Amino acid sequence: MADQTVLVVRNEVDPDAEYHEEALLAQFDEPVVARYPDGDTPTLDGVDAVVLTGSTAGVYEADEHPWMDDEMALVAELVEREIPTLAVCFGHQLVNAALGGTVEHVGTTATLVDVEFGDDPLFDGVAPVVPAVHGDAVTEPGDGLDVVASAGHCRVFGTRHRDAPLWTVQFHPEFTAEYRDRLVADFGWEDGDHGFDGVDATRVYENFLRLAAERSA
Repeated sequence: MADQTVLVVRNEVDPDAEYHEEALLAQFDEPVVARYPDGDTPTLDGVDAVVLTGSTAGVYEADEHPWMDDEMALVAELVEREIPTLAVCFGHQLVNAALGGTVEHVGTTATLVDVEFGDDPLFDGVAPVVPAVHGDAVTEPGDGLDVVASAGHCRVFGTRHRDAPLWTVQFHPEFTAEYRDRLVADFGWEDGDHGFDGVDATRVYENFLRLAAERSA
């Protein structure tokens, strides 16, 4: 939506892995950007929607990355102020952890996975095969968060807050065939039973912007 101010909170700690953030940023028109690992403290004034990116860091590494505590405080503020928010992969884990959920290291998944979407408008028109690249998973959702997407290897594959306009997804909607070779090199990606031809997970971002616009209308 052309007139929306979208704040993208970048969380990657490894410069060699920032391409997933760049892929995500490309989904939005001139987003405002903040990097919590660099100590940025963005204002939420005038922000219509917020997106929290993935990261190769784990939420259980807060002692090594104290900025995570600040971002967890941001999550509480986003819920309190009811600012539309979408959290991706590490963002999904951080939101759930911030709200009292549990995140565990479960081993790397790097493939296209079948997903069962709940009846939620975030997934309107999205094919039930999505790109997943993660080693950690939410094993118990945070307070106020309902599970709205599940996969065979990960029960809490997506959540939605019961009261605030807050969604989280474990998968990476921004990944397309363009990134396949890099994913193979970095994470041992395998296509499995699917190919990228039928994958349209980027619609998650379109749906989120629509939902945010409807919220402010």
